[in-house]
Amino acid sequence: MLLTWRRWRTGRPFWGGLAAVIAGAEICAIPLAPLKIMLQQGIAGIPSVLMGLVMIVMGLSAWFAPHYRGIAGVLTVLCAAAALVMSNLGGFLIGTVIGILGGSMIFAWQPVTPTGPEAPEAPGAAAAPGGGAPAPCEP
Repeated sequence: MLLTWRRWRTGRPFWGGLAAVIAGAEICAIPLAPLKIMLQQGIAGIPSVLMGLVMIVMGLSAWFAPHYRGIAGVLTVLCAAAALVMSNLGGFLIGTVIGILGGSMIFAWQPVTPTGPEAPEAPGAAAAPGGGAPAPCEP
């Protein structure tokens, strides 16, 4: 069970997706205050909730569709940066910072290619003198 979880987690940008989900939930939760405060806030709370939901969806798409990691990472960073202006300083800066870090981790993640046995040298390939690695050039 633990090996299956580890294999699933390493096969996708897990930590970036987790950071995006946490940042989206934090940005989304700030404007969901008690009803008295929401009535005073009015329509200004809608962009906060929408940006938070987009960040949560992008974090989940990084987990369940890692081949869309490029667009998910870029959209997460853009929503986190826009939340800085449109949503209570991006969830009091915490959501923006975590969202930018998570989006950049999603965007930068690369799948690990399995390494197999090394291919044998081609018959006509010349080896380096001395049989080892070539010596570095000195200035």
